[in-house]
Amino acid sequence: MTDHSTLIAPRAHSRRGHDSYDGIEPSIAELADLTPGSREHSRLREEIQHRCLPLADHIARRYTGRGEQYEDLYQVACLGLVAAIDRFDPARGTPFTAFAVPTIMGEVRRYFRDHGWAVRVPRRTKEIQLTLAPAVEALCHRLTRMPTAVEIAVELGVDLLEVTQAMLAANGYTSDSLDTSVHESDSDFALSVADTYGTVDPSYQLTEEALTIAPLLDELPPRERLILHLRFFGGQTQAQIAERLGVSQMQISRILSRTLTQLREQALTTAE
Repeated sequence: MTDHSTLIAPRAHSRRGHDSYDGIEPSIAELADLTPGSREHSRLREEIQHRCLPLADHIARRYTGRGEQYEDLYQVACLGLVAAIDRFDPARGTPFTAFAVPTIMGEVRRYFRDHGWAVRVPRRTKEIQLTLAPAVEALCHRLTRMPTAVEIAVELGVDLLEVTQAMLAANGYTSDSLDTSVHESDSDFALSVADTYGTVDPSYQLTEEALTIAPLLDELPPRERLILHLRFFGGQTQAQIAERLGVSQMQISRILSRTLTQLREQALTTAE
């Protein structure tokens, strides 16, 4: 098996114009006549691959800016290029680029469909999303303006709702951590995204405590439950409660203290 590591190693600069793949068909025809695995076959195959690298580079750059690194897209495009070279039949008389371009683009689109999403998106939506850019580009040239969602749906022959979902799905390519600062520089301090979204709602803790204490209150004797209700929900003082029940304020104080201690211990036991 031929080692493609040198072929698909990405470079920092563009490869367009470095090697021409025009008129590559005779070389591929010659390759088809050689014995696979032979030294001459491997040499010519690698030469063809390097001549066609600008094609893989062009397609990889076309798909940049969609949440995936150029180097990764170039690797995938090069694998598609290798597949196109191996499967191309020069006897058909078609230009190599007419076969290679859809083959490479198909490989890149499959990569986006299977790996290029930060959140789960239905496969049907992924496939439609990948056709949006070419459709919009074609419609812009034809209409001399940006097309509407309805026009895009008609162009693609799909439902308007599916087009809308595919447009929204573009946001699913990447996701950022809420702990990420809006500034990348260590010397330039800034709050994280999470810090800008406000504070923790204290009502959550209040709700948890209410859910815990409610069944414990139901188990109290009627008098203790009434005293707690008058004190904490009725807003009455210990003296007012004592007068209402015909007891001393000291008795109300002792009942409240004993009841609250009992509820606290029971609540802690329940939490454990």
